[in-house]
Amino acid sequence: MKYAFLMIPLAAAFVVGNSHAQARIYRCPGNSYINNAAEAQQKNCKLVEGGNVTVVEGTRVQGASGNAPIKVAAAAPSSAGQRVDASEQRSRDSDARQILEAELKKAEARQAELQKEYNNGEPELLGPEHRNRQKYTDRVAELKTSIARNESDIAGIRRELTRASQGPR
Repeated sequence: MKYAFLMIPLAAAFVVGNSHAQARIYRCPGNSYINNAAEAQQKNCKLVEGGNVTVVEGTRVQGASGNAPIKVAAAAPSSAGQRVDASEQRSRDSDARQILEAELKKAEARQAELQKEYNNGEPELLGPEHRNRQKYTDRVAELKTSIARNESDIAGIRRELTRASQGPR
């Protein structure tokens, strides 16, 4: 009790400091926050009620001053809408065609493997399928859908190849 006189000013300082931390916060259009009621009324801001709000200001972009909008540099002029040299375009088209042809060969080889395994709807029974007919039925159905999907992929690649060989329209 002999140090009670020190506790009263300390408690008063705490209450004053705590009341400052509990100031009203207003949310303005554009997701900015302020705690000045007069300014909030001018800017048509709304009072934030409920939980505590912590606003941490991010770092400024170097060279930006105040609230001025940041200008983003345009793409390099060499890639911005300029035409590509005809020989370079032919080279790109040739590369694209080669990639499509390689994909087509791979898809056709895969199709041949699937057809061979499918064996006209009667593939060979594998180990556990002798005892469990449902596994066999599921595998046959999966093979059938894989064949259909692969046929669709082949058709798509062929369409792309015809488009590539026709050139730009």
